[in-house]
Amino acid sequence: MNRDEIITILSEDNPVKIEELFRRARTVRAREFSNKIFLYGFVYFSTWCRNNCNFCYYRNANSISRYRKTESEIIAISELLAKSGVNLIDLTMGEDLAYHKEHFTTVFDMIKVIKDRTGLPVMISPGLVENAWIDRFSELDTEWYALYQETHNRELFARLRAGQDYDERMNAKLYARDRGMLIEEGILTGVGEDLEDIADSLLEMGKIGARQVRVMSFVPQKGIPMEQVKKPEPIQELKIIALLRLLYPKALIPASLDIDGIKGLEDRINAGASVVTSIIPPRSGLAGVAQNSMDVDEGGRTVAEAAGILKNMGLEPASAEEYRDYLTTLREGSI
Repeated sequence: MNRDEIITILSEDNPVKIEELFRRARTVRAREFSNKIFLYGFVYFSTWCRNNCNFCYYRNANSISRYRKTESEIIAISELLAKSGVNLIDLTMGEDLAYHKEHFTTVFDMIKVIKDRTGLPVMISPGLVENAWIDRFSELDTEWYALYQETHNRELFARLRAGQDYDERMNAKLYARDRGMLIEEGILTGVGEDLEDIADSLLEMGKIGARQVRVMSFVPQKGIPMEQVKKPEPIQELKIIALLRLLYPKALIPASLDIDGIKGLEDRINAGASVVTSIIPPRSGLAGVAQNSMDVDEGGRTVAEAAGILKNMGLEPASAEEYRDYLTTLREGSI
């Protein structure tokens, strides 16, 4: 699809045609993934951040309760997630200067232990970091580097990520890609973008070689400059998921539990997603990103909850071996 065709689909409001879009996306996913869906454990281990992104609850200027998990806590949660059946451990943090000041030594040590004890691939989501630290992630065989622009419209980027440099952020992920890491790119919808912006972003994700591509709906939260912005209609995120599937048949596309909790999973899978992300052990003291408490302590973000929904859809969680095999496919081929 070209840019104009993508825009036409994004503007479609005929329910019959939209359902046909989702059906096509599911057909493509079934061809590439059979009936298997991957599951990601989520460890948001520090909510401290130096940035003041206008869309983020954890922005530096927001007066909220924060935490920084200890190394032993992070490892224990990762082991618990591995035992529950996830395929990957996603280690996520704000741009916490405490880790920057120690040159990420603690994070490197954690990655080594987690990979050794769980045997699972690791995704690191540390924000913008120095190339030397990306080198170390690569040397540790950290499979994924996740770093989102949120938009590829430079003016909108400047409004969303106040004080941050578009090219610096983009170049960091391209450097990680060139060092042999798989990269995840993502956008937010409902933050002031237009359909042309979305189309440009979808095409840009392929150009930079992202192997996991995601979209999340903006959720207004207390204490942020965008608190009064209305949450977008859910159908927009679902259409973007379907378009990503048609554009990039082999790409990993997340269905995040961070927006609508477990109740939103089925719609995202039906739109063509191939990954369930943001699985969190109940009562672990962790928070979500887009919604800090959605279904967390209640146990609504577990492998068991997700697997039950997938089973009712004729799908099933992939094994750890199947996920590792698929990463080999991503490294060797196109999306």
